[in-house]
Amino acid sequence: MTKNIILGVTGSIAAFKAAIIVSKLKSLEFDITVIMTKSAQSFIHPLTFRTLSQNKVVTDIFIDESVYNPQHVSIAHKADLFVIAPATANVIGKLASGIADDALTSTVMASNVPVLIAPAMEENMYMNPITQRNINILQEVGYKFIGPEKGRLASGKTGVGRLADVELIIKTIVDELANSADSIANLPVNHTDEVNGRKESNAENKAEDKEKKRLRGPAVTRLYESGRKRHGSVRSS
Repeated sequence: MTKNIILGVTGSIAAFKAAIIVSKLKSLEFDITVIMTKSAQSFIHPLTFRTLSQNKVVTDIFIDESVYNPQHVSIAHKADLFVIAPATANVIGKLASGIADDALTSTVMASNVPVLIAPAMEENMYMNPITQRNINILQEVGYKFIGPEKGRLASGKTGVGRLADVELIIKTIVDELANSADSIANLPVNHTDEVNGRKESNAENKAEDKEKKRLRGPAVTRLYESGRKRHGSVRSS
């Protein structure tokens, strides 16, 4: 069965790397739906992701369709995994505060699947105590973080805040989906309903057999009692 991945792209210079992530995930036959923030669209055009993912790109929480189907709800329900790469300090702060004011944050809040976040920002923004607190808050509720790494940043300086290597992000996604599948497969099977169903079926069969015997009894008895000599009754009570 094809796994559905939602990829959130935020306003970072590393947004162009999200196109590589989509391309590689698509080559692994995953179904990808990209959600872009308004800022992300300043770095890369939605058409790029639509071409690579072969799916419609979500850019707005509001929709214009003849059938009402809120995207942040419908997309969230079909997802197996949520990935935000790159993730800015802004979107991390929104999620940590429970703010859902755009398509991306609303869909994350409406989902009930594992969330992977790959931060990308300047070193001072990443090391800021507020950003670190927000990351800790999200980790406490089960969100997982990939990176960031130390390297050359958009400012030209070298520091911590560079988006994690694309191959590492892909591997983490694949591993997370595999672990989720294993967890579901290892869930204990509840046989209670099956046992109860069998009991009800057996009870119905016994009642049916009893009724058949009751109706058949008089005819069989008359057959054995024909003539002057009684051969015995086989009536069932």
